[in-house]
Amino acid sequence: MSKIKGKAWVYGDHINTDVIFPGRYLHIFEPEEMAKHAMEDLDPEFVKNMEKGDMVFGGKNFGCGSSREQAVTCLKYAGVGAIVAKSFSRLYYRNAINQGMPIFECEEAVDGTESGDEVEIDFENGIIRNITKGKEFKTSPLPDFIMEIIKSGGLIPHLKKRLGKE
Repeated sequence: MSKIKGKAWVYGDHINTDVIFPGRYLHIFEPEEMAKHAMEDLDPEFVKNMEKGDMVFGGKNFGCGSSREQAVTCLKYAGVGAIVAKSFSRLYYRNAINQGMPIFECEEAVDGTESGDEVEIDFENGIIRNITKGKEFKTSPLPDFIMEIIKSGGLIPHLKKRLGKE
């Protein structure tokens, strides 16, 4: 998995973990059940209308708020292929890597993309293509060690795989 193509879902600045995964569902532990409530308080139609591989685009400070991992898990299990934002809360960024979610900072791509645009991301080369608008944006490619975590499905599966080999 080094590329993904899907539709963009664009949101604004300071999208916090409470609207990504509402606190009233913190009693849910099954990732597939969490996915049913992804973005529910921000965009009630998100889960109903998104398709596997679609990407979430956000403004500044995406994932601010609490450090809950569920705010990444719900998007991953809903089928989100990657998250692109102008900037991320550091905890959210790390939680995304730990969960195996490709995550990119690229202000130009966010500004140049609208909800519904078809987008393709080349993870290893750091290229975000807005196919609808015929634009290409450069971001930092994911380092090899992060690509390995993502390909493994997250940090825990990656460590299990490595420990099993050693």
